[in-house]
Amino acid sequence: MFLWLYQNFRAEFGPLNVFRYVTFRSLGAMATALVITIALFPWFIRLLQAKQIGQVVRDDGPQSHFSKRGTPTMGGTLVLLAMALSTLLWGDFGSVFLWLTLVVTLVYGVVGFIDDFLKVRDRNSKGVTENQKLATQFGAALLLFGLLYAGWFGSEHADTRLYLPFASARHFSFDIGPWIYAVFASFVVVATSTTVNFTDGLDGLAIGPIVVSAATLGFLCYLGGASFRGFHVAEYLLLPAVPGAQELAVFAAAMIGAGVGFLWFNTFPALVFMGDVGALALGGALGMVAVLSKNELLSIIVNGLFVFEGASVVVQRYVFKATGKRVLRMAPIHHHFEKLGWPEPRVTVRFWIISVILSLVALASVKLR
Repeated sequence: MFLWLYQNFRAEFGPLNVFRYVTFRSLGAMATALVITIALFPWFIRLLQAKQIGQVVRDDGPQSHFSKRGTPTMGGTLVLLAMALSTLLWGDFGSVFLWLTLVVTLVYGVVGFIDDFLKVRDRNSKGVTENQKLATQFGAALLLFGLLYAGWFGSEHADTRLYLPFASARHFSFDIGPWIYAVFASFVVVATSTTVNFTDGLDGLAIGPIVVSAATLGFLCYLGGASFRGFHVAEYLLLPAVPGAQELAVFAAAMIGAGVGFLWFNTFPALVFMGDVGALALGGALGMVAVLSKNELLSIIVNGLFVFEGASVVVQRYVFKATGKRVLRMAPIHHHFEKLGWPEPRVTVRFWIISVILSLVALASVKLR
């Protein structure tokens, strides 16, 4: 909205010029989302308690988690509302990338909301089946990517090349065609969403790395799309140049603000949980930002903690099916460390540190090309 005011009334009111800067609008989006979550979560937590919307805990989980039963869940609903409102206030209404990311985020949020609702209503941890979730997530992403890479939103947005991390975008890119790329991009988004959901098992564990990944990808979006008097930053740094990607920095900043505000109430011992409504949506949002900014392969490093968590589930499941033996004491892997006797805050903080290290490695690719 603020950019629209600048575009239409800058001649009448000079101070509106400040809204043309992506950096200023990103800071505004971050602050707005932070204020909304910090201000409204106490009321929202009381509302969840009044409606008896409490966490359902797995019977086979760590014993320390039994005390979490009844803790308000579905806090991700307010996180998404804060993100969406902040993005609409500070973002560019004409940005295709921004609208596509918002749509996928909210669709995944609806899937997660239904899953959480069924769990709370039925008082069990089943909810929506795994196949139903994956089908809906993949279908929504594939539809939008199919339209995007078929050129429905303009050929300038339909880049179907893959760029290798730590290699010059000028010389190392591979065009895999619109339909193969649409399937690949959908897989990246769904995989990121699912692995973030796996990670959301301890107080503050998922939201910390989400904020770190959002900050990293947001910075890369800004570098990929920013230009100054015809000088494109991405071309100088040998990064993928994606005109318009800088608006995704505004979205990422809103995610950071909402995430930090949520962490205030989600840190150990948590007063509220994110629920699938938050985990699926925020994971999908990270996947969309990575794909649209052409950092889909680099996101394997940026989101490495989530990849690690997801891999632990896959390995545990298929090794057990094949041999009847467990690789880990419990999957995802953060529960394995709990079973080894690590206190929950130790697992959380050490996983945060891993996430920061991986993001620093990814950022090093900016200069090592």
